[in-house]
Amino acid sequence: MRRRGLSAPVTAAIVLAGFGFCLAVNWPGHLSYDSVMQLWEGGTGLYNNWHPPVMAWALGVLDRLTPGAALFACLDAALAFGSFLALTWIYPRISWAAAAVAGLAVLTPQMLLYQAIVWKDVLFADAGLAGFATLAWTARIWLRPRLRYGLIAISALLLALAALARQNGILLLLAGAGALGWIAAVHAAGNRTFVAARYGAAFLLGGWAAVAGATAALDTRLYDSTGPAMQIERLEGYDIIGALALNPKLRFPAIERGDPVLNTRMREIGVRFYNPERSDTLLFSPALQSALLTAKPGVVARGWRELILRHPWIYLRVRADVFRWVFLTPDLTKCVPYYAGVDGPPDEMKHLGLAERFDDRDQALEDYADAFAGTPVLSHAAWGAVGVVALVLLLRRRKPTDIAIAGLLAGALLCTASYFVIGIACDYRYLFLLDLSGLAALFYLSLDRFGYLPE
Repeated sequence: MRRRGLSAPVTAAIVLAGFGFCLAVNWPGHLSYDSVMQLWEGGTGLYNNWHPPVMAWALGVLDRLTPGAALFACLDAALAFGSFLALTWIYPRISWAAAAVAGLAVLTPQMLLYQAIVWKDVLFADAGLAGFATLAWTARIWLRPRLRYGLIAISALLLALAALARQNGILLLLAGAGALGWIAAVHAAGNRTFVAARYGAAFLLGGWAAVAGATAALDTRLYDSTGPAMQIERLEGYDIIGALALNPKLRFPAIERGDPVLNTRMREIGVRFYNPERSDTLLFSPALQSALLTAKPGVVARGWRELILRHPWIYLRVRADVFRWVFLTPDLTKCVPYYAGVDGPPDEMKHLGLAERFDDRDQALEDYADAFAGTPVLSHAAWGAVGVVALVLLLRRRKPTDIAIAGLLAGALLCTASYFVIGIACDYRYLFLLDLSGLAALFYLSLDRFGYLPE
């Protein structure tokens, strides 16, 4: 058996040092308004589903162990850095290039700062990365059945957690099922198609059962279940007003007949407040919000369907402009690229025993992240390009472990594409998974000099 060189332990030491440094400079984590609300809900044991209830539940559980969100930040960081650490040992020997890439990776804002921000998007991305890193190890130890099935179960649960953290996370579960099916086919001695289908279907059903079971359990603790319906209506109204901003002559008979007041306010007020950067600007008009909130049931949905069926080109133009802001973030300063400190609603902050915080350390962290603004490091387009190139390399080589990382990239690209339909704001965190998957793929390829040496 070949001896391991020093490159693997040195790389592992860099990853572990990065983990420790991340926690040290960010402790006890960063909480924005939404984070504080979710921590408060976790403490009460009652949730609303405007945000994923799993976030409030996890924050509540960990808050009971150690008050605050510090343990949650540890969980996020452990998932991300732990995934890099797991990949470090996936080959018998690795290149020294991996140590260099690891050293650079742990200093990016995506690893150094984001891992301590209590946002659902970070949990989503980290759980997804960990799920596919586990699948890579599943491929590595495939000939050991007990360990194989255990790792498959862990991967399915991690990707189920990702799906619970973001609604479009179900796409990661689909990508995971496809990757596992392919890995199984590579190792199959008989009918590869049947083996792939059996493993993929079992993985998908198991993950979906975990999502459904957890959702049912969390729903018993909801005090407000209107979130998803109102979010969909908000998206529909945003698209309709965007279309009117593009072409004021458009007609929506369903709205004109069903709710004349809403029709007038969308045309006269909504168009003035519309901005493809984010839908929040529509909140600046109380009159418009009142009309939207009191709209007759189904009127906005019918108008939205009219937009898509009667004016598909206008709809696509509206969506393309919104997606341009989500994916390219033309003005990063308008897209909340990161967050440091603690801030939230006063009553909930007082109940939690939290104080507002933005000290010199938080300022230093923001200044550090600011240094990367305008560079490929804080560019979804750049990481998307890295992901596409890495995906091509992995699919050309097709080692069993490669398939898992290819699945991660495919899932990240699918989730990114979904924002063409569902995007309503350009916040940088929404595509954090794309950055993290590109970074992980770059590290994985560097393990054997970017994929050109035999295992």
